[in-house]
Amino acid sequence: MEMLHLVPVIDEGLGNSTYLLDIGRGRALVVDPERDLRQVRAEALRLGLSIAYAAETHLHADFISGVRELEETERATVLAPDVGPRGFAHTVLNDGDTLDLGNFTLQALATPGHSPEHLSYLLLDHGRIAGVFTGGSLMVGTAGRTDLVSPEMTVPLARAQYHSLHRLMELPNDTPVWPTHGAGSFCSAAAGGERMTTIGRERATNPLLQVAGEDAFVDALLGSLGTFPDYFLRLGEVNRRGPVVLGTTPPLPALSVDRVMSLREQGAQIVDARQPAHFAAGHIPGSLSIALRPVFATWLGWLAEPDRLVIIVRNPDQDPEDIVWAAAQVGFDTLAGELDGGFPAWKNSAAAATGSLIEARSMVSGAEASATVLDVRQASEYAAGHVAAAWNIELGDLAGRLGEVPTGPLVVMCGHSERAMSAASILERGGRTAVAVLNGGAADWAREAGRSLETGR
Repeated sequence: MEMLHLVPVIDEGLGNSTYLLDIGRGRALVVDPERDLRQVRAEALRLGLSIAYAAETHLHADFISGVRELEETERATVLAPDVGPRGFAHTVLNDGDTLDLGNFTLQALATPGHSPEHLSYLLLDHGRIAGVFTGGSLMVGTAGRTDLVSPEMTVPLARAQYHSLHRLMELPNDTPVWPTHGAGSFCSAAAGGERMTTIGRERATNPLLQVAGEDAFVDALLGSLGTFPDYFLRLGEVNRRGPVVLGTTPPLPALSVDRVMSLREQGAQIVDARQPAHFAAGHIPGSLSIALRPVFATWLGWLAEPDRLVIIVRNPDQDPEDIVWAAAQVGFDTLAGELDGGFPAWKNSAAAATGSLIEARSMVSGAEASATVLDVRQASEYAAGHVAAAWNIELGDLAGRLGEVPTGPLVVMCGHSERAMSAASILERGGRTAVAVLNGGAADWAREAGRSLETGR
């Protein structure tokens, strides 16, 4: 057998793995690449490989795909399941189709469920199975969600997912499984932190494969699903048509304070990428706090409005390339620019706002002890353990549910403070005052209060 040189390129924020495979003669296959190809290209360069093929397991909803970028800039051959006419050159594969890659053969395996057209790809080495790329079908301890196409398709796709997983279970136990979605991905049902597995391990331990029968599987899968960002509903079509080819890192022009003011008056939105402590110390009134961290792209896509210009505020130690590529991952191809000189330039020229970042002791015995607690984590996180009497409105829903938030002083909390500061900025924009953010999470409150967290809804 050939020596397998497979490099997983993991995006911790979006919860996805792109795979770079050396297929011989200085060429590589890339499976499910994201639009931000910096790390994939760096790995290919390190290994002395040119990218000859770019394969997709399904039409992605959670990120802008990089296959068109590779087709245009690297002249890679795009391999994809048939999902209607795509707006760029590609080779359609259907169930059972094979492609000779040189040292390996790729065989398409129909595994609908996560999407109707979903394919897994068996990697064959001289006829022997070397592994299987399962995309959004079989994952580590779970499977891909089936509610991203339409409400009426959710149950039929869940039934298809059941049969797809059992089809994969026909493979030998020692078959390596290389999923695309994993921990942190909103495309998956609940999962742990591992990224790769084997057929035998999943057969023995995957909860969805332990239930008795198709109906029980459907109930278990659908019962594990949480909410997902609404940008999932538009990115699939962008990927089908073919996203704009960026080629190089998109620009982030420097904007004067006066220009920022002018654009804001014309409807631009200001996204402050600094950390919560910096935002609390001072920020542009009405700006949206989304701290730059691995999940920046997800929250930008979820909270920012796609049809309005975006202006960035950042600290000098924050890499602008990380910001613009994260934005491009979720469809914000061209940002209006960034505030020249950062927040200090604004503070020296215009009125600024401040926030309140507090420690858990203030909730227990300080000024915020009587404030209403608003927990903006996902419902599953809240149910696993929350502060007594805390309200739960998920951050992604908050802008549309401001009227449900109790009046009076608020303490907003999440797991650390980043999502809570985003929520506080939304509340501030909605006219709320007396809003504090917990610097920490529910466990910090429990330790300070000497009380146990409550569970359930």
